[in-house]
Amino acid sequence: MLGRTLFLFFSLLAVLLPRATNLTPVRSAQGNRQTEDTQLPPTYVPTGRQIYKEHCAACHGSDGKGRGPIAISLRTPPPDLTTLAKRHKGTFPEEYVTNVLRFGVQFSTHGSVEMPVWGPIFQNLENYNEAAVRQRIKNLCDFLESIQET
Repeated sequence: MLGRTLFLFFSLLAVLLPRATNLTPVRSAQGNRQTEDTQLPPTYVPTGRQIYKEHCAACHGSDGKGRGPIAISLRTPPPDLTTLAKRHKGTFPEEYVTNVLRFGVQFSTHGSVEMPVWGPIFQNLENYNEAAVRQRIKNLCDFLESIQET
């Protein structure tokens, strides 16, 4: 029970803490939110490495091997993210990872449902700017692909 409470506390803390960067959503001349097909500046959202460090490393570890400081308090140990490609016949499963980040765990092979669903959290962080949310998830997927064991 304490482990789950700590996990939820740190998940909420990650959402509620002020963002390290002072970025606001890009708005058009009419003041509307950015459309989905508008190109974002490369520095609009954090890099995948930054997102991983802020949101994933506590459970999955700074090296992605599933040995983060919170991992011992979870009922199901976090998976080793450096073996995603190995576990998917040598190909990084970008669509699968995107869906897990966006919509949560749908299959028990990922681990437990204790992992936060990052889609709504990223939407909140980006003031519901869909293009920025997609870019966050893409940046994070690109980073995870870069740490795969060969």
